[in-house]
Amino acid sequence: MPRSLVTGGAGFIGSHLCERLVAAGHDVVCVDNFITGRSANVQHLAGQKRFTLLESDIRKPLHVPGRLDHIFHLASLASPKDYVRHPLETLEAGSIGSTHTLELARNSGATFLFTSSSEVYGDPLVHPQREDYWGNVNPNGPRSMYDESKRFGEAIAMAYHRQYGVSIRIARIFNTYGPRMRIGDGRVIPAFVTQALQERPLTVYGDGTQTRSLCYVDDTVEALFLLGTKTFPKDVQGVGLVINIGNPNELTMLDLARLVLKATGSKSPIIHEPLPEDDPKKRRPDISRARASLSWEPRVPLREGIKSTIPYFKAASMTKAS
Repeated sequence: MPRSLVTGGAGFIGSHLCERLVAAGHDVVCVDNFITGRSANVQHLAGQKRFTLLESDIRKPLHVPGRLDHIFHLASLASPKDYVRHPLETLEAGSIGSTHTLELARNSGATFLFTSSSEVYGDPLVHPQREDYWGNVNPNGPRSMYDESKRFGEAIAMAYHRQYGVSIRIARIFNTYGPRMRIGDGRVIPAFVTQALQERPLTVYGDGTQTRSLCYVDDTVEALFLLGTKTFPKDVQGVGLVINIGNPNELTMLDLARLVLKATGSKSPIIHEPLPEDDPKKRRPDISRARASLSWEPRVPLREGIKSTIPYFKAASMTKAS
């Protein structure tokens, strides 16, 4: 029976990945320090014998007894409000935390999947973004703690591959949304849906023509599962396993706001505020490599995904209000 470790496993994407692994018959060790992760996200898994929750900070050496076959390193502060509030913790998760989990992979012989981000492309000058694009990143700007933590995580993962032969997979995740995102975390779907449900104005930054490509969490998690568990030939290790995971269907923030208004039935107005510094103007993945290597592409249409997400935010808003 495969045994997998998921760092950041009580977070938004991590908790869904833990579910997927348990459903596939894996023994799962979920590691989280609960800076942004929540035990409620994995509470339904807690009673299962295949699931173990370990409260630990990966910035300290990680000790997990027993065999490990796969390590999924998701631990990071991924929302703008969080990484601005915790800049050092964000950088350390991608540097010190990656080192500790890579050492665990090296010593256990486990495959290691690092969840990088489309943020490594910065404000891209190439569109859509392919894995061989090096990006346009401000190394000391207001988003640099997150961007550079992911770029360093990729670099040290590849160093462990080249020096020690650790089996590395790097997933560059584009905007993902769905249930278990936190209200007020600064990302666009929680912001728009919560504002619409509360009949408050939807805040669009700039003129709203900047674009994103939104992928439903079930699709993102399926790609992570495939990338992290599939056996690849040795000649495609390393660079061949740096893979964009996202939805290539691009839309403007203004169109997304209108779509959310329609899905919620809200009469909220749309207001505009200044565009934050270094906010990417365009974001769309080229997923040719994911299609070829994983036989994967997103299946959930945006309208359907948002419809599935709204009830979660309704319930979360009611809980917060009470």
